[in-house]
Amino acid sequence: MLTDIQISRAAHLQRISAIAERLGLGDAAIEPYGHHKAKIDLRAAGLEGAEPRGRLILVTAINPTPAGEGKTTTSVGLADALNRIGHKTVLALREPSLGPCFGTKGGATGGGYAQVGPMEDINLHFTGDFHAITSAHNLLAAMIDNHVHWGNTLDIDVRRIVWRRVLDINDRALRSIVQSTGGVGNGFPRESGFDITVASEVMAILCLARDLDDLEERLGRIVIGYSRERQPVTASDLKAAGAMAVLLAQAIKPNLVQTLEGNPALLHGGPFANIAHGCNSVIATRAALALGDFVVTEAGFGADLGAEKFFDIKCRQAGLRPAAAVLVATVRALKMNGGIAKADLAREDVEAVRRGSVNLVRHIENVRQFGVPVVVAINHFDSDSDAEIAVLQEVAEGQGCEAHLCRHWALGGAGAEGLAHAVARIASSDAAQFEPLYPDAMPLMAKIETVAKRIYRAQSVSATGAVASQLQRWEEAGFGHLPVCMAKTQYSFSADPALLGAPTDHVLPVREVRLSAGAGFVVAICGEIMTMPGLPRIPAAEGIHLDAKGEIEGLF
Repeated sequence: MLTDIQISRAAHLQRISAIAERLGLGDAAIEPYGHHKAKIDLRAAGLEGAEPRGRLILVTAINPTPAGEGKTTTSVGLADALNRIGHKTVLALREPSLGPCFGTKGGATGGGYAQVGPMEDINLHFTGDFHAITSAHNLLAAMIDNHVHWGNTLDIDVRRIVWRRVLDINDRALRSIVQSTGGVGNGFPRESGFDITVASEVMAILCLARDLDDLEERLGRIVIGYSRERQPVTASDLKAAGAMAVLLAQAIKPNLVQTLEGNPALLHGGPFANIAHGCNSVIATRAALALGDFVVTEAGFGADLGAEKFFDIKCRQAGLRPAAAVLVATVRALKMNGGIAKADLAREDVEAVRRGSVNLVRHIENVRQFGVPVVVAINHFDSDSDAEIAVLQEVAEGQGCEAHLCRHWALGGAGAEGLAHAVARIASSDAAQFEPLYPDAMPLMAKIETVAKRIYRAQSVSATGAVASQLQRWEEAGFGHLPVCMAKTQYSFSADPALLGAPTDHVLPVREVRLSAGAGFVVAICGEIMTMPGLPRIPAAEGIHLDAKGEIEGLF
């Protein structure tokens, strides 16, 4: 069986100018990065501020497991299938982070014959967007320490600087550090740390900004810490926003690539959904909606994280109204939710599928709370038995959902045509009555409790007095209208990654809150979630190398 990288390498990609031409974009509208990828100049393309005309389809999933669900693969397969059946469809996805590529998860370009390419470029440095975000973020960090070193006219309390540095590599050794040691010339020693680049507020800002002016304004609103009188100090106070925007001037332009079947895909931005809002950029999504009849996008991890933030943060801020949601499920993942170990997944166990299906049911119920109709995509694996698939379909149909068996990994778009017909019909029916989960005016703690109780089915939220006091101070400072961005484990509805299925009446511990004033949300960090992941015992990096031909091996 061919690997994903072998399939991708054997595919005949078209020149990116041909893909742009299919979208009605001339040479002046694209800035090629080689033969198979390009930046889109929205102003030259006449897309800056363009009104959306297409229908927006969200691809989300049940809670992820080590068995794999294939949400990106399904997104690609669905976009290819919609194009196959005659609908002009544009794919809008996130860019991969280097951290998972060299860690455990691998890349994020899909799999099998449902991929975007060029796979190696996209999974590694691509067009340099993440490097630009890292540089802009760390420039601000350097300017903070420089300001304090040269007199501190803003009276920044070094004990209350909240702006950490970032790196797009998993590195647990950098989670907590002591910086500026070695003498007076190196600044004032203090405790700090690093987050992974995808958790940076700069990443979130890039993905939520409407244009370059909005980007710079949002960068200026970043709260980097507090003065000795506990007043917020911003990037604008440090006069850093302009230089940061300069570093991001190219990165803010969406990236155009293609699926292996030659269909257009916009890949732009890449925040994680367990520690950030987990969606591709508003700019790319709106551009795609102006170019296509349908736009297929995805939100990270399970629907309890990615879909909730897509609806409550991205759609709320950008004025987007999704027409339908596709919920990806696999027999394998439901068996794990039903108590089967990964090593035993190849053995048929119909009852385990039935037990684990409570996870699927919970996600269907949750997505419907937003007024969005749901279609279930059963991502097929060779080990699935007919009886197991029948149970999954039965459970979905018992919830009033169509469930379509999809073989896009093996067959490309042809393997997802049944799903495509259903999605096109439902998305065109005006059945969606989208509404966010909570109003802007709701207090911040009440918003956290609403998500915890209605989406996670928690009995209550546990927060320290310091957390409650901080939320109250932010409300008094004028930030109470912001939505909340829940940072928790992706593996469970609870904060305990081992609690699978559909747990209820648990307690959600909120151990810390962070203000992302530029991005426009408040982050609630729950349980033991880390904003800087570590590498596993055997990282994927150990198997990645160049072969005798100079080609990359081991990337997946």
